[in-house]
Amino acid sequence: MSQRTIAEQIKRFCAYQERSHYEVKNKLYALGARGEEIDELLLDLIQNNFLNEERFACAYAGGKFRMKQWGKQKIIQVLKKHQVSDYCIKRALQQIDDSDYQHALKSIFEKKLATLQRDKNQYSRMNKMKNYLIQKGYSFEDIQPLLQYI
Repeated sequence: MSQRTIAEQIKRFCAYQERSHYEVKNKLYALGARGEEIDELLLDLIQNNFLNEERFACAYAGGKFRMKQWGKQKIIQVLKKHQVSDYCIKRALQQIDDSDYQHALKSIFEKKLATLQRDKNQYSRMNKMKNYLIQKGYSFEDIQPLLQYI
């Protein structure tokens, strides 16, 4: 495939939604680009604002928090998997309002608590709740104050 065709495809790929550098590199490899060609294409995408790591991190963190109510730990983990810099991860997490974050955690807690009412063993309910909230990406420090209500 010619470099021009690859460039057009990768621009469409980036224009469709925010992408990480990692995703774009993998797509370029899949399209058959190699070595210096990838570096040139990435530079072009960055210069023409098709690719922006901080913008990707903010969009990703905000979207996962709003749509799936993920906690910060899970968002950090996935952004690191995308090889996003610590600076961009920090900036993305700053976009999540603390009161919204606490409200989401309480909402998830209450919904899960309603499903655990059949379990008569308090220790079992507490353990299930803790595991569920940690799996959603909330830290134990955030969860601990809520566990007293089980």
